[in-house]
Amino acid sequence: MISANVSAFFYLISGMLFILALRGLSSPDTSRQGNLLGMIGMTIAIIITFLSIGNFSTALIYVLIFLLIGGGIGAFIAFRIPMTAMPELVAGFHSLVGLAAVFVAIAAFLNPSSFNLGVVGNIKLASLIEMSIGASVGAITFSGSIIAFLKLRGIMSGSPIIFSGQHLLNLFLGLSVFILVFYLCKTQSSNIFWTVILISFLVGVLLIIPIGGADMPVVISMLNSYSGWAAAGIGFTLENTALIITGALVGSSGAILSYIMCKAMNRSFFSVILGGFGADSTSTKSDDKKDRKPVKNGNAEDAAFLMKNASSVIIVPGYGMAVAQAQHALREMVDKLKKIDIKVSYAIHPVAGRMPGHMNVLLAEANVPYDEVFELEDINNDFANADVAFVIGANDVTNPVAKTDPKSPIFGMPVLDVEKCKSVLFVKRSLSPGYAGIDNELFYKDNTLMLFADAKKMTEDIVKNLE
Repeated sequence: MISANVSAFFYLISGMLFILALRGLSSPDTSRQGNLLGMIGMTIAIIITFLSIGNFSTALIYVLIFLLIGGGIGAFIAFRIPMTAMPELVAGFHSLVGLAAVFVAIAAFLNPSSFNLGVVGNIKLASLIEMSIGASVGAITFSGSIIAFLKLRGIMSGSPIIFSGQHLLNLFLGLSVFILVFYLCKTQSSNIFWTVILISFLVGVLLIIPIGGADMPVVISMLNSYSGWAAAGIGFTLENTALIITGALVGSSGAILSYIMCKAMNRSFFSVILGGFGADSTSTKSDDKKDRKPVKNGNAEDAAFLMKNASSVIIVPGYGMAVAQAQHALREMVDKLKKIDIKVSYAIHPVAGRMPGHMNVLLAEANVPYDEVFELEDINNDFANADVAFVIGANDVTNPVAKTDPKSPIFGMPVLDVEKCKSVLFVKRSLSPGYAGIDNELFYKDNTLMLFADAKKMTEDIVKNLE
């Protein structure tokens, strides 16, 4: 067993590596290095935790058994999961972090002497507050992440679930948790402790069900933040410096990311935290298509002709590209266009796909140069001067209704101004609505040519026609 000073020193090094990892992940150029630093930091933290255990031989056996079981399950899932299912995988893993915080809090409350927190009925006040907050936030993270997983997986409708008095109920339950924690600290009653956890589970469900599918990327980052704060709270209970540092970093970085995404989507940050920031009960789910003009159908030959005669093309990738795994075919198409001196760039919306950075990861996988990829605010003005916009499976983030219909669930969300382009090539399987459940006005614009096909096959056919 190593001394507390040595443990604190190496935990500090681990924390510094985590900070450098976050710094590296802030840019695609340094993201691989950031991942590597994060893994080194976590390895150091795990080794030091092992060496800090008092009854080393006995504890090590139990830890290694569960580490192998959990690690094996995680590795199996990670190897088998397709990139399109990454958002729900992240939501699922967040739920496990929250549940782990709940279990640790329960263990500490039932057997405080094992954690040097006192005895049953006479737990240290600070420790009781820490474990109560950790358990509550963990429970909210768990149930909220489960709802997010069900919505992303399609098991549960992505539409907002709203009922009268919902916000008042959330407020009442939130205040109840605070009041119960106060009385828990006075009485140390096990019934109150269990009630706090059960109410927190319910709060997690109520916070996420009113959020629509178009806003789900923000939910992912928000739950990421919640899981971090839950871990930090339990870190105080366990008196583990590494867990406190790691939880605080995850919690704060997730909160910052949520704030940035809310700003990009014109959403209220506090509304996101409190839940129910999606469409209200008057929101329209789809437009009446009776008065719509018929769409213009095209094929790969038409698309190739328009691109070959263009001077600039902007690619707008979306979830449809992820589903079809079309990023490599897209890169091949872009290479063909570059050979005939056509300027090509990529426009990424902050919530394209179903999790933050979803499209960036896919494009990086296809070795797309980072300097060709632009965020919404950097490229939106360029659409008016571009000859062709090639939209490959991006629906809600290109829908002009976000700027015109106050009743729309995506109203106020900044969208890519694709309709301002001279010609729009929209690759989609059908005219079905996007994840927000509303029709896309862009389909019916005079300058839009719909390419109904699988995104990968259509892109490959365009490549053939470019040769």
